[in-house]
Amino acid sequence: MEEKYDNLKIILWLILFFVFGIIIIACKPHSGDYIMTVNGPEHPGKMGITLTHEHILVDFIGADSTGYFRWNRDSVIEKALPFVLEIKGKGVKTFFECTPAYLGRDPLLLKELSKKTGISFITNTGYYGARNNFFIPGSFHSSEASEIAEIWINEFENGIEATGIKPGFIKIAVERTDSLSPEHRKIITAAALAHLKTGLVIVSHTVPDNPAFEQIGILKDMGVDPSAFIWVHAQNGTIEGNLKAAGEGVWISLDNVRTRPDLEPGALYSVSWYADRILELKKNGLLNKVLISHDSGWYDPAKPGGGTFNGFTDIFNSLLPVLKTKGISDAEIDQIMVKNPREAFKIKIRKL
Repeated sequence: MEEKYDNLKIILWLILFFVFGIIIIACKPHSGDYIMTVNGPEHPGKMGITLTHEHILVDFIGADSTGYFRWNRDSVIEKALPFVLEIKGKGVKTFFECTPAYLGRDPLLLKELSKKTGISFITNTGYYGARNNFFIPGSFHSSEASEIAEIWINEFENGIEATGIKPGFIKIAVERTDSLSPEHRKIITAAALAHLKTGLVIVSHTVPDNPAFEQIGILKDMGVDPSAFIWVHAQNGTIEGNLKAAGEGVWISLDNVRTRPDLEPGALYSVSWYADRILELKKNGLLNKVLISHDSGWYDPAKPGGGTFNGFTDIFNSLLPVLKTKGISDAEIDQIMVKNPREAFKIKIRKL
């Protein structure tokens, strides 16, 4: 009798282990099924209206001098909170904060803003190489691309520093030169390696055509599909370059959308100019590769009170109404503001 009882206990334990295993597998996000917010994984279907390239705080003092001691989180939140609540009133549910490490990245600040507003904030990993590598730590120069990639992979797997908060994308930057420097080839190589391990999309401050296509070429050589690459500040590239890159699967991020009363309609970087570029991408069947942002915010700890904080509403107040007058439908606006960010930022390893 006792032996039968022991066997029954073993069977019951096996059943429990099996059931718990099924629950764990069912609850674990799979590639392509989630994004990573400062509060943990979230299904892409919950993203809603999304701003894909904004900033709360940026510290320009340099990689060797910056740190959390440079700002008071409560003061930053007090300054930024009204602007975040303003976009919540516009229906925004997701906010990609693009300030990189060594330039003022603060995951705990974003977590607190998320708690106060209900908006999902996403932070990043990666290094910002523009401005002559001023915002890259000294250890970078003696490290191999694989070693740098491991730093970023570790942040994704274990969290940023001791916060437990994980990044939701890789943010890098290269110079706006005709060809990439060895340092910046190292950065995009590290980003490719990190993407192939994590599935995080590569968001690259790039600007003109040549560095964009050189990065795309390196990614392809490493077996990474171009759809893993977001060309940041693609508005500074040519329309021909935008069309070619989008045709290969690259995400075209048209940033710095601002209401500029001093510009005539149609003038370079006016709201109507942005609208016309979006229409050109639509005409070529590439509206599904367009992202738009303000690249706004910018609390600066070096300035009294953080300096001037720029809001995040010009897309809603100015650009979207102009797009509608030019024939862009509500469904197409939903494509740009909801569907494209959802597809671009979902965590998925994208191989050729």
